[in-house]
Amino acid sequence: MKVTVELSDASTKFIINNMYPLYLHDLSGIWGWKPNRYGVFEDDDTRTLNDQIQVFDIWWDKPEVLFPYLIRADDIPAGFALVAAPPYTFGSEFYMNEFFVMKPFRGQNIAEAAAAQVLNEHSGSWEIQTNATDSNKRAQAFWRKTLHSYRAERGFQESVEITNDHVKIVFRF
Repeated sequence: MKVTVELSDASTKFIINNMYPLYLHDLSGIWGWKPNRYGVFEDDDTRTLNDQIQVFDIWWDKPEVLFPYLIRADDIPAGFALVAAPPYTFGSEFYMNEFFVMKPFRGQNIAEAAAAQVLNEHSGSWEIQTNATDSNKRAQAFWRKTLHSYRAERGFQESVEITNDHVKIVFRF
């Protein structure tokens, strides 16, 4: 399967917006989130998915520091990656803010190929965080495997840290 990663612009923004609720639904199983009273996975009173996605306009409004990538498998939207640069990082030059591949595309090395392509787009120091709980073992294994392959000779640092009252595994390289 051919995997491509493209920087999303206004013409493809809606595709990432379409996938975002699926991403939040996946995360709800890891973080224990429930939808709000309107059925939207938000911790406030966001009423509609249209209201929810307006918050993400910033990803297309700041192209010098925020990079929304659309992942495709054989030209079909398969996921997205949201990469930030300062001032939206935690000390690194680049931060993987969100990374998502939809279920029909998992287990086929699509996510690994896409992650490597995204990382190749930006040279410099990186930070990737993921939930450290047992409910997130799959993502933890994914990032370890992907980074072992991607950083085979250069290595990476892995630590467990508490941020905003959440225990996370943090990868730095």
